[in-house]
Amino acid sequence: MSGRTVLLVGASVAGVRAARALRAQGHAGRIVLAGAEPHLPYDKPPLSKQFLAGDWDTERLLLLTEQEARDLDIELRLGSRAVELDPTGHLVRFEDGAECGYDVCVVATGAAARPSPWQVDSGLHLVRSLADADALRSDLARGGHVVVIGAGFIGAETASTARALGCEVTVVDPSLAPMERVLGAELGKLFVSLHERHGVRTRVGRAVRSVTGAAGSLAVTLDDGEILRACTVVVGIGAVPNDDWLAGSGLRLADGVLCDEYGRAVGAEGVFAAGDVARWFHPGHQEHLRVEHWTNAVDQAATVAHTIVHPEEPRPYAPVEYVWSDQYDWKIQIVGRPATATQHTVIGMFDENARAVALFGDEAGRLTAAVTVNWPRVLLECRRLVAGGSTLDAAKRRVDALAHPPVPAPGAAS
Repeated sequence: MSGRTVLLVGASVAGVRAARALRAQGHAGRIVLAGAEPHLPYDKPPLSKQFLAGDWDTERLLLLTEQEARDLDIELRLGSRAVELDPTGHLVRFEDGAECGYDVCVVATGAAARPSPWQVDSGLHLVRSLADADALRSDLARGGHVVVIGAGFIGAETASTARALGCEVTVVDPSLAPMERVLGAELGKLFVSLHERHGVRTRVGRAVRSVTGAAGSLAVTLDDGEILRACTVVVGIGAVPNDDWLAGSGLRLADGVLCDEYGRAVGAEGVFAAGDVARWFHPGHQEHLRVEHWTNAVDQAATVAHTIVHPEEPRPYAPVEYVWSDQYDWKIQIVGRPATATQHTVIGMFDENARAVALFGDEAGRLTAAVTVNWPRVLLECRRLVAGGSTLDAAKRRVDALAHPPVPAPGAAS
C-alpha cells in the first residue's frame, strides 16, 4: 500500500480522521482530502451549541489546520463538490471540471439536513453547515420569538441555545416525545419537561401545516389551526445521506452507501465508506445500520483506515453505539440503542437537579443500552457493561453500588 493514492471524498470528521489514521497506521503513499466547502475541515456538533451561542469562533471548530495538513503530507482539495465516481477508471470528477485519480477511495461525504418542505424568502434556517449556523446566529442576535420545528438532537440543542441567548422559544414536533427515535417514547417524554422548566413552550403531537412571511414576521400554522408568530424559524427534521453524486457508479445505495462489516462498499473494488453516509453490516446486530453520530464517524474511520493499510487483516466494525447531547445544564450521554429495548429501570431522578441513569434491556433480560444525565462515571461503567453482555439485573446492582457507596464505619482505618 505504501505507494498508492488514497482519495478521501468529504472533509467531514470521518474524512479527516481517516486521513490521520492512515498516516498513524503507516500509509506512506499519497493522501488527498477533498471537500465541497471552501473552508478548512471543521467540526459540526458545536454549530448548534458553542458556535451558535457565540462562545466559539471558527478557528476553534477546525479539525485540521493547513500546517497540520502539511505536516501529515495530506493534500487538501477544497471548494468543489464531487459529482461522479468512476470505479472502472478509478477517478472522481468534481463540479469545477477537475478529476482526481485514486487507488483507494473513501466516501466520507456525510449527510445533509433534510430540506425544509416550507419555503419563505428569509428567516427560515437549517443547521448543518458553518454558513447555516452563521446565518442563524445573526438572526438570533436580533432577538424575538423563535419557532423550532423538530425536537431531535439538532432541534433540542438549538432550542436550548436560543433560550440561553434570551429568545422566546417554541418547539413543535409531531411526536409526543422529543428524541423518541433514539430514546424511546417513555423516556423521551421526560425531555418535554426539561424544555418547559427552562421556559420553552412545546407543541408536541402537532404537525406544521405551513410557514409564511419573512424574517421578523413569520407565521407557523399547525395542523390544529393554531398560528405561532415568529421572528425566526429553525427546521430540524432529520438528515439525508450525501450519496446522490454516486448514482450510476455501480455502488449499491440504500439510504447511504451499502458496505460490508469492514466498511468496503458493495459494488466496486477499492471503495470504502465511513461516517454518516455509510450503511454498513453490523456483525453484532446482524443488520445494516447507518448512524449519524460523531463518535461513530471517528471510530468507523479508524477501522476503515486499518483495513486499507492492512488488507490481509481486516477488522470488522461492531461498535457499541455512543452519542451525547448538551441541553441547558444537562449532559445527556447514550450508549447502545434504547429505542429497541423492551424494558427499562431508572436510578436517580430526571429532574432539575438531575444525576440519573436509565438502564434498558431486551426480552431476555440482557442490558442493551443506558442513558445518563450528568453522571459520566456511571456512563463509562455502562459502556463496559453493555459491551460485556451484562444482564439488566447485574447492571442495576452495579450502578446502585456506584450511586450508594458503603459508608465506612466510625473509627474504621482510612
